[in-house]
Amino acid sequence: MVSCRCSFLLRSAPSFRGAFMDTICKCSWRFMGRGMGATISISTWSPTIHIPSFSAMPISIHLPPIMSNTLHHQPCCPRPEGTRFMASLPVVRWFRRMRRSALKRPPAEKELDLDIRIAFAENVYKDEELLNIAELLHLNVPMAMKVAFDGIKDSTAKTRDTAIEDVGSFEKVELSVLLCDNDFIRELNKEWRDMDCTTDVISMSQHIPGCQLPVLKLGDIAISVDAAAKQAVERGHSLLDEIRILMVHGMLHLLGYNNERSKEAQKEMEKEKDIILKCLGWKGIGSMHITNESLEDCRLPHKSEKENFDGWADQDIKTEKEKIMRSYKPKFKYLFCDMDGTLLNSKSLVSPRTAEALREANSRGVKIIIATGKARPAAMSALQLVDLAGEDGIISKSSPGVFLQGLLVYGKQGLELHRRNLDPDICKEAFLFSLEQQFPLVGFSEDRMVTLFNHPLIDALHSVYFEPKAEVMSSVEHLLSSVSVQKLLFYDTAENVHNVLRPHWSVATEGQARVVQALPDMLEILPSGASKGAGVQMLLDHLGVNSDEVMAIGDGENDVEMLDLVGWGVVMANGSDKAKAVANAIVTSNDEDGVADAIYRYVF
Repeated sequence: MVSCRCSFLLRSAPSFRGAFMDTICKCSWRFMGRGMGATISISTWSPTIHIPSFSAMPISIHLPPIMSNTLHHQPCCPRPEGTRFMASLPVVRWFRRMRRSALKRPPAEKELDLDIRIAFAENVYKDEELLNIAELLHLNVPMAMKVAFDGIKDSTAKTRDTAIEDVGSFEKVELSVLLCDNDFIRELNKEWRDMDCTTDVISMSQHIPGCQLPVLKLGDIAISVDAAAKQAVERGHSLLDEIRILMVHGMLHLLGYNNERSKEAQKEMEKEKDIILKCLGWKGIGSMHITNESLEDCRLPHKSEKENFDGWADQDIKTEKEKIMRSYKPKFKYLFCDMDGTLLNSKSLVSPRTAEALREANSRGVKIIIATGKARPAAMSALQLVDLAGEDGIISKSSPGVFLQGLLVYGKQGLELHRRNLDPDICKEAFLFSLEQQFPLVGFSEDRMVTLFNHPLIDALHSVYFEPKAEVMSSVEHLLSSVSVQKLLFYDTAENVHNVLRPHWSVATEGQARVVQALPDMLEILPSGASKGAGVQMLLDHLGVNSDEVMAIGDGENDVEMLDLVGWGVVMANGSDKAKAVANAIVTSNDEDGVADAIYRYVF
């Protein structure tokens, strides 16, 4: 918790709205970060707050050294009787002047003590940006309170609840501001307003009208950093700008304004908010009016809703604005990501924006795990081009991963958890069919790829898709005796795959193997019951991770089981209908940085 204690002089002089203040405000605060084991202390704070000339400052009389010594001198022996007290003429004149000025001094002004507390909800990710904002709120909240308090004395608003008319009758005012996330503020709305919705800010008054207390417990303001960050992007504000706006909005609620009461009440509250923002020079004048309905898409929908949550898909979110979204704790601990058609664009490359999003997620503690039909060397080669492979990247020989459609699964420290081979009889039948019909076919065996003849499409698997260079075997018998095959892949035109290969092998392998497609021009034959989802489940069990903590991104029918397994499944716009049918959300295509879109919308 961050706490702040301020003292202001409350005056009965005419309103100073729009003016500044130069009262020196003593402030001490400390920040106690959970688990940080550190206390940061700042002893004094002196904001520049200007006061008009009509309001006199209190005067403290400090005697000059000569006068002080004369008046408070205690002689070492008694003064002889009849001896007159003598002071120097300059000192006597100084004393007379000070006495006359003291007689003209206005009555002592009442000091109002502001007790301000800035706190974080436990699950908010407190990065450097958010900590800096919390520190600035120590300065901003008292300033906003001073302007708002002065305003209610002269308020002509017809719709304001006047339970708090003048704070001058109190000795101290207490207010807390809580920075939280959407889930936390949703629970507050349920408890305080009996509404199951997410809002950007909620105010909870603690003031009891009629109680003659010296302390005004103004209440609590809870601000959703999630909603503030999204609205900041939409309005072109900084996160600090938006939090200031919401803080002023919440404070006005506590002072009796209520924009939900009527259109007139909404106008009066917005007018007062704009006056305060303008007085303090803060951005936000003319801010849009927010409704609960427009904020519903700030929350994370439940998996059962199966919505296409594409509220931001059509927005041009610039990289600099995306930084605003990085101010709080990620919603998922693990991200499983497919490669072909998902992480890789149509040129089989990771775009710079997608690479940056992956780095950002990784730097914030999100464990990114590749779940692909590719061999592990192919995944590493593709990510090496954007410096995401290796010990400091998201994939290496010592990192967990799911490869070859879940037939090879690696756990902690790259330990092999699972390997499953395809029935040799099916392999033999498929390679004989390939030779007779001249359909390009390769077999995957861990980090190797084998075939019976060279073909341009087989070469493309290596040159375009980064797969290991295929080794040409002299015969089917030699191939089967040399390696254990985990899966087979036919590569031909999309038309041939759809009209010839899939119908034939769906019948030929029925009950013995499984036929799936990751891309339209490729057909894969896997062991019966095998799937990428089964491999992901095996890895989650190994890591001790609950599926609700996981988001997965994919595009093909081979991703269906994985998408249906995790807490939040996202599919590319270019994805298959089968994948979209089980998705929680559909984002932009792989050529439009769909993975980055998913990360910025659903992970941060």
